[in-house]
Amino acid sequence: MFYPLSAFIAYRYAKSNKASQTSFVSFINRFSVAGIALGLMALIIVVSVMNGLEGQLKQRILGIVPHIEITKTPIATNSLNKTPTQKEVAKTPTLKEVAETPTLKTQKSEFTETPTQNASALKPLTLNEVSMTPIEGVVTSMDYREAEAVVQSRSDLRGVQVHGVQPDVMLEHTLVANHMEQGRFSDLAKGSFAAIIGRSLAIKLEARVGDRLRVMVAGASVYTPFGRMPSQRLVTVVGVFDMGSQMDDKVMYMNLDDVNRLMRDPKGSEQSLRLFLDDAFNYQAVVNQLTDRVGVSVNNIRTWRERQGPLFDAVKMEKNMMTLMLLLIIAVAAFNIVSALVMVVTEKQGDIAVLQTQGMLPSSVMWIFILNGLFNGIKGAGIGLILGVFITLQLNNILDAIGSPLALAADGRGLPIEMDVVQIVSITLLSLLLCVLASVYPARKAMKIAPSQALQNE
Repeated sequence: MFYPLSAFIAYRYAKSNKASQTSFVSFINRFSVAGIALGLMALIIVVSVMNGLEGQLKQRILGIVPHIEITKTPIATNSLNKTPTQKEVAKTPTLKEVAETPTLKTQKSEFTETPTQNASALKPLTLNEVSMTPIEGVVTSMDYREAEAVVQSRSDLRGVQVHGVQPDVMLEHTLVANHMEQGRFSDLAKGSFAAIIGRSLAIKLEARVGDRLRVMVAGASVYTPFGRMPSQRLVTVVGVFDMGSQMDDKVMYMNLDDVNRLMRDPKGSEQSLRLFLDDAFNYQAVVNQLTDRVGVSVNNIRTWRERQGPLFDAVKMEKNMMTLMLLLIIAVAAFNIVSALVMVVTEKQGDIAVLQTQGMLPSSVMWIFILNGLFNGIKGAGIGLILGVFITLQLNNILDAIGSPLALAADGRGLPIEMDVVQIVSITLLSLLLCVLASVYPARKAMKIAPSQALQNE
C-alpha cells in the first residue's frame, strides 16, 4: 500500500532545493541518476543496433538458404509393417486348428477387410500432397533441388551450390528477386540452361551476363571409355544478384527441370519440397506441425539451422552478453542509491525521530526512502530513455557529422537500426526495479531507528 504522506515527503526531498544541492549526499544522488541515465541510453542504442544487424543477417542469408526442405516422400508407419514377436509367433494356430474352427469364414472376412481399411487410412503422403496441406506459418512451397557442383569459367574454378527452382515462385516470394542487379528470374526458361549467379561469384569468375560457364556435377557421373566423367553442361549467365551476404559467391540458380536433366533425372524423382516461412525463426513450430499432423519423418526435414545455426547463435550470444554488461552498469549506478540513502538516513535521524513521535508509523518511514529511490530511478530512466531513443534515431546522422560513417545496412546507407518497443519498455522497467531494490536496505534501516535514542543523540 502506498502512503500519500510518504510520497509527498519523498518527492519534496527528491526535488531538493539549492542549499541541499551543495551537500555531498546530493552529489552522490545526482551521480547515481546520471549513471542510470547513461547506462540505459547506451543499452537502448546497443540493443537497437544489434537487432538491426541480426535482422540484416536474417534478410541476407536466410533470403537465400531454404527455410525448410523436405528431402523425400514421407513414409507412414502402420500395423501392417509390424514384425510379430516370438510370443505372437508361438501363439499362431496350426492349419489343423484353423480347419477345425467353425467361424473360419467370419474370421477370414475380418482379416481381409481390416488390412485394406488400415492401408487406405494410413496411406503415405506424396510431396505434392504435403505442399497442398495448409500449415500455419508457411507462406508457400515449391518443388526444389539442390546439388553440389563446380563452375568453370575462362579464368577460374569455383565450387557452388546449384539451386533448381521454379522462377515464378522465386519471383514472388524471395528477397533475391528484389536484389537483382541484372536480369530477372523469369529469364530462367525451361530448357534454356540459363543461370543466375551472385555478384561476388561473378567477380571471382570474371563472368558477365551473356557469358557461358561450364557446370560439372560429380553426383551424376557416368563411366566412359576414358574413365568416370561427371555430368556437365554449358550454362548461360542471364542475371546477377547482390544480397551482400557470404552466400553470394556460393549459390547459382537454375530452372528446376534443367537441374534435373543435369543430374540425369529428367522425371525429378529425387527432387524435394522447399517451404517458405513468414518468419524463419519460427521454424520449429512448422517442423512440429509437419511431424505431428502431416506425418513427415524428422529425418526427411532439413532446416536452415543445420547450415547457419552457429552463426545466428554467435550473434545472439554476443547480443545477450552486451545486454548483460550494460545492465551491470545500470545496476552499479542504481546501487549508488544505497550509499546515498544510507548517508541520508544517518544525517536525518533526528527528523525521522520527530516524525515518529508525531505518529508516523515505521512502515511509512520505510516507504519515504523506497519512493525516494524510485523517484531518482524515474529521473534517471526518463532521461536515459529520451536520450537513447533520440540518439538511436539520429545515430547515422551523428556518425556522418563526426566523419565516421558505417555502411553496414543492405542499402549501404549506414548502420541498420531496429527499435523494439517491448524490449525498450522492459529494459526501462528493469532499471526502475533495480532502483527500488537498491532502496530497500536503507529504508529498512530508517524504519528501525529508535526515536528516543535518536533524539537523545541530537
